[in-house]
Amino acid sequence: MTTARDLLIVSMDVSPADHPVEQGDLSLALAGAELLDLANHFALALDGDRIVPGSPPSGLTDRQLTEAAAALTRQSPYESVEDWLWRRGRGLYAAYLAALETDGGVTREHHRWLPLRTGRAAVADSPDRRAAMERWTSGEPVLAGLAVAARLREEAPEDLAERAGDTVVTVVTAVDDAVTELAAVRQRRSIEDAAFDNIWRGQ
Repeated sequence: MTTARDLLIVSMDVSPADHPVEQGDLSLALAGAELLDLANHFALALDGDRIVPGSPPSGLTDRQLTEAAAALTRQSPYESVEDWLWRRGRGLYAAYLAALETDGGVTREHHRWLPLRTGRAAVADSPDRRAAMERWTSGEPVLAGLAVAARLREEAPEDLAERAGDTVVTVVTAVDDAVTELAAVRQRRSIEDAAFDNIWRGQ
């Protein structure tokens, strides 16, 4: 299991059906989770906010994390964490969800009156789900910090910096900034769309 997959599972379990986490927000957080897992495998280090790649990690069994390692920019000047989040995060939620579904980790509701249509995806009961939720309920700082940045929970652990270190704080802060920026873009588009609709209505 990886932090990104744990975060996806948790998001599907704890976010309410009538107010799910935004897919774009989660994609950014998943990209941040990949950085932190790769750092744990010594595949990269941060120099300020720059991602300095290390030796290609051996023994990775997760497909998405292997792809993330291969996607690291290996020429100087190295990529910033912010640039990585926007580049790597594009469509990442859908990729992780598809992988989880392929591995049998997702179930979908079926309606008797619409047999050819599937409903909301839910996490299947499995050891992976139980491990992710145990990590969540224990307040493990890396997962908790990313969840706050993705707007899955309200407050990060007070001792996040002490328990997780500078790399985690740098990445979580960058994810939070990117999610805030994305929310501003959504709001601006909503205002523009409303103004356009008003023009057509003659208002």
